[in-house]
Amino acid sequence: MPGFKTVFNGYAVKFSPFVETRLAVATAQNFGIIGNGRQHVLELTPNGIIEFCAFDTADGLYDCAWSESNENLVVSASSDGSVKIWDLARPPAANPIGSLEEHAREVYSIDWNAVRKDSFLSGSWDDTIRLWTIDRPQSMRVFREHTYCVYAAVWNPRHADVFASASGDCTARVWDVREPNSTIIIPAHDHEILSCDWNKYNDCMLVTGSVDKLIKVWDVRTYRTPVTILQGHTYAIRRVKFSPHQESLIASCSYDMTMCMWDYKAPEDALLERYDHHTEFAVGMDMSVLVEGLLASTGWDETVYVWQFGMDPRAL
Repeated sequence: MPGFKTVFNGYAVKFSPFVETRLAVATAQNFGIIGNGRQHVLELTPNGIIEFCAFDTADGLYDCAWSESNENLVVSASSDGSVKIWDLARPPAANPIGSLEEHAREVYSIDWNAVRKDSFLSGSWDDTIRLWTIDRPQSMRVFREHTYCVYAAVWNPRHADVFASASGDCTARVWDVREPNSTIIIPAHDHEILSCDWNKYNDCMLVTGSVDKLIKVWDVRTYRTPVTILQGHTYAIRRVKFSPHQESLIASCSYDMTMCMWDYKAPEDALLERYDHHTEFAVGMDMSVLVEGLLASTGWDETVYVWQFGMDPRAL
């Protein structure tokens, strides 16, 4: 399956939870520093990757997420501090159907609740996380404990009220929306933490990726020491993600331009694959929930790749 060229620099790619051939890609002009953005929705076809539709924005987009309740809804994290809501069933001129404008700085992370399905989180460089529901123009709650940029906020895949966050203040935190404060604070790295994710098969396992080039796996019940540390990237780790199909499989992408696949339960031979198909920073990647082993990545080289685990992303 060949790559797809985007107009701007790629920041995030997400497979649809409803349509196995569809994925969303958030992009930003001029590496996200200044300029426009475009939310792509791409379709995998026998003849390659084609554009299903696209929505243009006045500011760059850093992340995106699919609705878990409506196959046509996508939300985007914008550098102007807003969250844009898109409806694929409507023409581009009728979009966005919503713009949530409460954050004071760039929104860097978006994650939709797969359990409750009507709510999502936004994490921002204003140090806060906000909880939204699709039918309300105002946020339900603001979480303010982090003392520096929030780079990621991710729902627990089994608990509708629990999420984790990763911040430039070098901590990862676990939250319960029913509690007034975070329930667990993990001083996970000595540098900024850019990403985190929950294990899909063990709701106590969390993975973090940091500027220190390390991936750490944590058991939140005994979080004083990491379960394991994965080393192999040579620059900051931009995203980490647990596989939706294999408990011990982790994907990561990095500013070293590579994407790696790891088995964290095999520390001696943890690195399974290293993909070096990008020619600029690799900052977005995902694993399909609907098709086992199907991977996607995007980066600042303005390219989206989709391929099967074990194959060369550049191969047709």
